[in-house]
Amino acid sequence: MAVLTKGFAEAKGNEIALVDDDGAITWSELDERVNRAIHALRARGISEGDTISIVCGNRNEWFELMTACANMGVTFVPVNWHLVGPEIAYILDDSDSKAVLADTRFIEAVTVALDDPRSSRVELAMVAGAPSDDRFESWDDVVASGSPDEPEEQSFGGPMFYTSGTTGNPKGVRGSLTGMEPGTTPEIWHLIGGAISAMLPTPGTTVLCGPVYHSAQWAFSFLPMMAGSATVMQHKYDSAGVLELIDTHKATNIHLVPTQMKRLVDLPDDVKASYDGSSLVTVLHGAAPCPPVVKQSLIEWWGPKIIEYYGSTEGSVITLIDSEQWLAKGGSVGPALPGFKIMVVDDAGNQLGPNEPGTLYFSNESGQDFEYHKAPEKTADAHLEPGVFTTGDVGYLDDDGFLWLSDRKIDMIISGGVNIYPAEIEGVLGGHNLVTDVTVIGVPNEEFGEEVKAVLVARDGTAADDELRKTLAAFCRENLAGYKCPRSFDFVDALPRTGTGKVQKRKLREPYWEGVERSI
Repeated sequence: MAVLTKGFAEAKGNEIALVDDDGAITWSELDERVNRAIHALRARGISEGDTISIVCGNRNEWFELMTACANMGVTFVPVNWHLVGPEIAYILDDSDSKAVLADTRFIEAVTVALDDPRSSRVELAMVAGAPSDDRFESWDDVVASGSPDEPEEQSFGGPMFYTSGTTGNPKGVRGSLTGMEPGTTPEIWHLIGGAISAMLPTPGTTVLCGPVYHSAQWAFSFLPMMAGSATVMQHKYDSAGVLELIDTHKATNIHLVPTQMKRLVDLPDDVKASYDGSSLVTVLHGAAPCPPVVKQSLIEWWGPKIIEYYGSTEGSVITLIDSEQWLAKGGSVGPALPGFKIMVVDDAGNQLGPNEPGTLYFSNESGQDFEYHKAPEKTADAHLEPGVFTTGDVGYLDDDGFLWLSDRKIDMIISGGVNIYPAEIEGVLGGHNLVTDVTVIGVPNEEFGEEVKAVLVARDGTAADDELRKTLAAFCRENLAGYKCPRSFDFVDALPRTGTGKVQKRKLREPYWEGVERSI
């Protein structure tokens, strides 16, 4: 049996391990499918040290392949399924992916990516939810071809998430969970999963209602699973469906982003009244600031089960604040977790005292760190010194050691809990022959927190009108994932710039944020 599923298959083989929109599998079935997948992938040339990209929605096959990779020393790359073909091709190339698993729902974009010369390293293309054809081998056929016997020489494999930045294309984050020394045994995943019980009841049942390609959704589903928790999931978020999943499967924990929290509290009273929810123990939320009235409403409805965290793909979870602490210190994201140190630094590199805002830097006493794949300069820019890194946020520590966020030093936009980096959008729009200059900012949106706005200078002689807006919107849809596309386009005669040529985005943002209680 695969190391990571063997014990659970023996102890509770007939209990549910995974549930998606199409069906459920038990721990025994999962264990056998993981064994078969490992043998089948090895037979197709995938071995320790290789990389597989996964372009899938929330479905059981995602977890099967991920668990197989974790047992065979293979890096798996969760790919945002909103991306279009050229964006996927970039990741396949940059990650050195040797294989890809595509959800049948996103097969067109992956096909475009595979036709791109940058995807030439991909030797094996698989599809989940569809039969084999001349391009893609069905995941079920791959699994069926492998032996159910316990694989030999199992080793630790982990994820490499892609995150963007202020310049250029997204980069893979290689942290301590991406890979360890060759030959490291997979059982370490059990220790990591057990450690998360400080936040979540494990074993239990997790509701996954956000995309598992997101590092937080992954962490709060796969890691509890490594401690024996079942995972029940939605592909497309539905608030009433979430309530039904919690009650039907007696779920103990769930991760939410503020947009989902608002949609829950906005449900009709009769839908709310039909919800029991007594099994639920922990509700984690993060990824973006949550409007206080929304969080207060959810605490009043669900009780003091709401725990907010602050962290990042690079640095994992850094702070936690429970409901009681938040009610006393509304607005804070809590004190540092044990083992983490928070430093507030000014532009000259000096550490600041309590209640003095500056750039936030973090370190972990365990020595855990990260690097950006094939991007040493970006890695260096994110570090004050080895092991001391920044997320680009600005904030301060109060007298009690609680962290407060006040701004972002980088230009990231968070919409519906999803990080959006203006540089990618600016790069696309800046290449259009009707655009002379462009910048992208985040402006308030009641439901999603922020939305993307492009501010442009049109080419001389070009009418800055609705027709141009439609042209640029269509151009963005061809070259960018939908969630990155600007919701609006504003035209100006010139962008405000500093003496060194840097766009003064704060000056552009300020009019939109007047009267709003927050600045991020």
